[in-house]
Amino acid sequence: MAIEKTAALPSLTDLLQQIQLDIGDNIELYLILAFMAAMITIHGVAVLVIASAFHAIDRFLKSIRHLAGASFISYFLAILLIILTHIAEILAWTYVLVAFSVFPGITQTFYFVGEMYTTLGFGNYPLSSAWQVLPILISFSGVFSVSMSGAALYSMMGSLLTRKSGSAAPSA
Repeated sequence: MAIEKTAALPSLTDLLQQIQLDIGDNIELYLILAFMAAMITIHGVAVLVIASAFHAIDRFLKSIRHLAGASFISYFLAILLIILTHIAEILAWTYVLVAFSVFPGITQTFYFVGEMYTTLGFGNYPLSSAWQVLPILISFSGVFSVSMSGAALYSMMGSLLTRKSGSAAPSA
């Protein structure tokens, strides 16, 4: 059975022009794009600081052998701090969208941001054509932030496993 081709695929230029027409002159969207870039950068720095602090504490604890389990406590503290950075980012996104009045209420905005940031996408949130790219931007920042966090936590766990077993850290 042959599949009928009903319309030709648009060229990349046509696609980008159509997206630009949908977005229009929404300067707020460009500000949100800058906010997204800043948010990813800040998250990267925060995770780097958390991981560096963990590794410094871990090196210190290696010299003190009588503190059994202290390195695992510092690991779980690092996990907690990373989770808090993600929650802070969801709240920051919420306040930015509230400032631009994307949704009528803060609760609906919070749920929308949470679903987009985690890429859950469960709800049905009608957006005007000027804001339809917003879920992509929020999801993009969430995916990158979670990836950075996962890489840092993997590095920290490798440090713990190396210390406990005396073997090499797991390779990526």
